[in-house]
Amino acid sequence: MNFSSLFLPVLTQITLTLVMFIILGLRKGRAIKAGGVDRNKAALDNSAWPEDVVKVSNNIANQFQLPNLFYVLCLFFYITNSVSSVVLVLAWIYALCRIVHAYIHINSNYVPARYRVFLISCVTLIVMTALAFASLAK
Repeated sequence: MNFSSLFLPVLTQITLTLVMFIILGLRKGRAIKAGGVDRNKAALDNSAWPEDVVKVSNNIANQFQLPNLFYVLCLFFYITNSVSSVVLVLAWIYALCRIVHAYIHINSNYVPARYRVFLISCVTLIVMTALAFASLAK
């Protein structure tokens, strides 16, 4: 197995984060052009922005929470030469769940659907963590 293939889902997650920043910039620009933003208040208070901007901003904050554990776990598996097909599949499940979660978050923001996808991604990280412990025990 090519251990470096584990970095494809990692790069996918990184790309998702960067895309969210681009979407945030576009939505902020559109909101400013529409004239509905108090720039002085918006500089310190996220609630000054329209809802579609706040959704993306909140999603960006999410990209720096659990995904950090994902990055560390993937690095662990790579450094310890313990990348397996199971780990690779789990990494892809995690990255794809994050894409779906972000899509829901910045569009409908339907919490029950968003929560289900978040739960799948959390369970995926838990399984990856258990596999990391198991690889250390070998």
